[in-house]
Amino acid sequence: MNTTPSKTTTPSTTTPPAGTTDPADGTADAVTEEATAQDSLVKDPAKDSATKDTTGTPSDTADSGTAPDDLAGQSDDEDDDDALEPDPFDEARHGVGAGAAAVVSAALGIVALTGAWTGRVAAERETLIGQIQTSGGGSAAQQISEIYGDAWHTTALVNGVFAVLALLVGVFVLVRPAFGTPSERPQPTWIRAVALAGVALGAIGVLISAGMYFDLFVSLPTAGAPAAG
Repeated sequence: MNTTPSKTTTPSTTTPPAGTTDPADGTADAVTEEATAQDSLVKDPAKDSATKDTTGTPSDTADSGTAPDDLAGQSDDEDDDDALEPDPFDEARHGVGAGAAAVVSAALGIVALTGAWTGRVAAERETLIGQIQTSGGGSAAQQISEIYGDAWHTTALVNGVFAVLALLVGVFVLVRPAFGTPSERPQPTWIRAVALAGVALGAIGVLISAGMYFDLFVSLPTAGAPAAG
């Protein structure tokens, strides 16, 4: 008979060696990772819209849509500025006729004061006519009137004509802007100044010529009475 008690086996509670993995723990970790991956694959519409707003994609599209409008507005403004700027050629042509007339008026006024070759020729002609008329005989007073007086008056008349022309042309230049089609730009200052000078010279010439013609400044010489013999 065997009297030795029989040995009973108990479950081993020994800790697994280092570096080994518990099959139960590995299965749990695999399930957790799979669930996390599935959650990440599911897209949240609210989150996507927030992300789009944050990144600025829709606003960029709006900005790109308004940018051409801004460029178009700037181009329109530049075109308006170009249209408002005066054309240099138009500026150069503006007032050419009035300026020329003003210069002519001043020149005529100077001629009226200094005398012209036409007046000298006319005076010499009257002198010749007087000599021819008095060649057959005549008194001293008649010779003075025919030879000297007529030539003097003719010179005054010619100078007076130039003075009147200078006066009329200058006045026309000054009053021209008040008649006809109104101009967008005022008359240049230098044109008015030259025209005023022509008017002043013409007025002075008219006064001097009138005084010469009517012998207001200097009278004709008179012949003395012949001495008694």
